[in-house]
Amino acid sequence: MEFLKRLFGICETRPPQDPGSWRVLDGDILVELARVPELDIPGGAIRLEDRRLPERVLVVRGENGRFHAFRNRCTHMGRRIDPLPGTDWIRCCSVSKSTFAPDGKVISGPAPKRLATFETRVEGRQLVIEV
Repeated sequence: MEFLKRLFGICETRPPQDPGSWRVLDGDILVELARVPELDIPGGAIRLEDRRLPERVLVVRGENGRFHAFRNRCTHMGRRIDPLPGTDWIRCCSVSKSTFAPDGKVISGPAPKRLATFETRVEGRQLVIEV
């Protein structure tokens, strides 16, 4: 089953369980952390995809507790990306398995360039992603 998922580029990361947990305001994405239990633990992730966004976004809580946000599109084949469990790395959902560091740098695989990343900061109980 894993091979078929990779063949068709099916990612593991899901949208937040609470669709009202995030919004777009003045070009930034605001995520209400109390409403997104998926990001409570290191390695947790959500994908944000909506017509309100100019592009798909993957949000990951790193192993160090910091939040990372990426353009959810591998630079090799344009497939979605997922966090690699037990690490701070990100991996493409294709058979090629391009792997990236939290800063977007290519670690391995055929991806020709780094992932696009977005600045994040926590303000009170909200995660702000500068898209």
